[in-house]
Amino acid sequence: MSALGTVVRSGVARRRVQTLVIGLATLMAVAASVLGGTLLVVSGAPFDDAFAQQRGAHLSVAFDAARVSAGQLSETGDAEGVSGTAGPFRTATVTPSADGVGGPGWPMTVVGRGDPGRDVDEVVLLDGRWPTRSGETVLSVNSSLLPHLGMRIAFPHLPGDPELTVVGVARSVTQTADAWVVPAQMPALTAPGSGGYQMLYRFSDAETAAQLTAGGKSVRRSLPPGAAVGERSWLTVRKAAEEDSALYVPFLIAFGALGLVMSVLVVGNVVASAVGSGTRRIGILKAIGFTPAQVVRAYVGQALVPAAIGTALGVLAGHLLAVPVLAEAEEIYGSSSLTIAPWVDAAVIAGVLGLVAATAWAGAWRAGRLRTVDALAVGRGTSTGRGRRAARVAGRLPLPQPVALGLARPFARPARALAMGAAVLFGTIAVTFTVGMAASLGEVMKAKAHDVADVTVPAPVPDFGPHGPASKKKPRADPAAIAAAIDAVGGTAKHYSATTVRATVAGVTGTVDVVAFTGDAAWGGYTMVSGRWTDAPGEAVVPTPFLTATGTRVGDTVTVNGLARPVTVRIVGEVLDPANDGMQVFTDVTTLAAAHPDLTDTSHHIAVTPGTDVTRYVDALNEDLATLGATARAGGLGNGSDMVVTLNSLSAFLTLMLVSVAALGVLNGVLLDTRERVREIGVHKALGMTPRQTVAMVVTSVVVTGLVAGALGVPLGVALHGWVLPAMGDSVGLRLPGSVIAVYSTAELLPLALGGLLIAILGALLPAGWAAGARTATALRTE
Repeated sequence: MSALGTVVRSGVARRRVQTLVIGLATLMAVAASVLGGTLLVVSGAPFDDAFAQQRGAHLSVAFDAARVSAGQLSETGDAEGVSGTAGPFRTATVTPSADGVGGPGWPMTVVGRGDPGRDVDEVVLLDGRWPTRSGETVLSVNSSLLPHLGMRIAFPHLPGDPELTVVGVARSVTQTADAWVVPAQMPALTAPGSGGYQMLYRFSDAETAAQLTAGGKSVRRSLPPGAAVGERSWLTVRKAAEEDSALYVPFLIAFGALGLVMSVLVVGNVVASAVGSGTRRIGILKAIGFTPAQVVRAYVGQALVPAAIGTALGVLAGHLLAVPVLAEAEEIYGSSSLTIAPWVDAAVIAGVLGLVAATAWAGAWRAGRLRTVDALAVGRGTSTGRGRRAARVAGRLPLPQPVALGLARPFARPARALAMGAAVLFGTIAVTFTVGMAASLGEVMKAKAHDVADVTVPAPVPDFGPHGPASKKKPRADPAAIAAAIDAVGGTAKHYSATTVRATVAGVTGTVDVVAFTGDAAWGGYTMVSGRWTDAPGEAVVPTPFLTATGTRVGDTVTVNGLARPVTVRIVGEVLDPANDGMQVFTDVTTLAAAHPDLTDTSHHIAVTPGTDVTRYVDALNEDLATLGATARAGGLGNGSDMVVTLNSLSAFLTLMLVSVAALGVLNGVLLDTRERVREIGVHKALGMTPRQTVAMVVTSVVVTGLVAGALGVPLGVALHGWVLPAMGDSVGLRLPGSVIAVYSTAELLPLALGGLLIAILGALLPAGWAAGARTATALRTE
């Protein structure tokens, strides 16, 4: 091994604390950067690959068959900007009943299509074959019927009770239908006075929403007004496909940036401290023949060795954390090609190690410029004379002398105190951000669960499953009877009921949850983003993803299909609710009364009067509900989320690493300071300072630094939270109201500010114990 390698190895082995600090800082920065960069790069890759291979439709438009003809729609293929079309295809919204399943199924969109197509929206068969005659169908892999070959689907609500046999399972990348049949089958599936057409378009320019809007206007220009009743953009489908992985990106970028800055600070502080404390050693190296460049490379190497180890471990950790998210995306699109791009690893490794090397070189440059004679003449216990005024001021305070000495110490080494304060600052920022994110995600889950009721009577479980000849269908509880029982129990303050039915909306494939309320549900935990709650029949509130998918906004009207008859509602408010991917419509029960009279799957939500014992109330209510086939329970219908658990766990892990790095940074600074002051500490002990007073002096030397860093870190953490949370909401198509962002209370901010002090004290405890345990004679003999 060369002499330079020997110096590097001995320096790494001698400075174990500094080595650990650099390794941990780079590990965290690299893990967050690899994970965030990978998710950012591949979040849309499965969809993009499938869209390109299947030549997916840029725009899927639904038309009213009563207002436009097939010939008129065919001519839209010549509109400006259109590069390809498929259709017109006849469409119908039907409610099936599958064999082996009791009760009606959920509404579905059926399209009459003679073949899978090739030029626009090629439907890929995953199993079976394409239908060749009436009575056969291909189900979408995303169908709510859990498709399998040979399944028989009946439509008892249509004239003639038509039936279909599933002969294939397929996937449309832009989800243009729930099922496909031959065109000759469509008349039997279309109720009198209903039905429509579907046109699929590709445009020469379709990369932005503005280009798609212009293309849609070009297509509709030659058609009668009101002919188009709905449309869906490929960008909307793409964004939905990216949501699961895109949600992680903003907060991973935040942690990656914190980790990188922390790495720079730690490496710069460690190298500068090593140069400052090893001046005599530098002189010896130069005296035995080391050139200035070799001295610089020696100190850079001592920083790069632990940084390289931390980088390798960070890449491994980033890969392991990315596996579950990539596996989920592969499953959705049937892809097996999703891997972490090698260039992401290479870019992160090169960037982090380059940053470490540059920072270490800046700190080590001073070592190379030192003259050999000057370096050899410097002793270990030199004093700069700084901080004397602060020491005199602290000495006048009514404090014990060890405490006063400790409080004045940061002013003697301001650069070192600043470095320690920066480490504590970023640790405090991470803790503040993580606390706020956990609170905000909790608010989102409350908005999803509407978990504010004191007592809930859940809706009965749907009676799915096979039914033999002797099996009896359970009678459904009467919602009116349950409401009467609730009113009759003492302690009831207010209550409402909620019924969920499945329906469809023109232009959007798949089902939409329509939640119909009886009574005032405004108090039930529904967080409004804009507009107002419903107060009249025919009004509705919807989540942000619904507005995005349908291209509507507050004040517009939408038509709900798939019920006994179409229902048109006016959107009067935007509500925060991520359930069912935000595809929900909340309205009054009277709005659906004529279209869906069988609203028996109802849950009841109750608020009790102040002072009422909830347990006794539930017991009394259950006595009355026993004969009605329903059961009450305390609390709301709360439910958790795997994604929230993952986000909280990941943020807690990264925050713990940042706090550990911050505490180790403080430990490194205090340890270096106590070693430089070892003779001074020996003098204090000789004059009567006890071990406990020594610990107090060392610990209080970081109190000012911890308090200032904590006071600065909290508002910066709040600001970071205010930037990242809206970005996370945007990535999943949600607009977050102020109640979700403004989650910090004054009672929480003070403990968070004191958290900086706690980090600083934790880092100082070990050096304080070492100083207290040092023997007086040994300390006095140290130069």
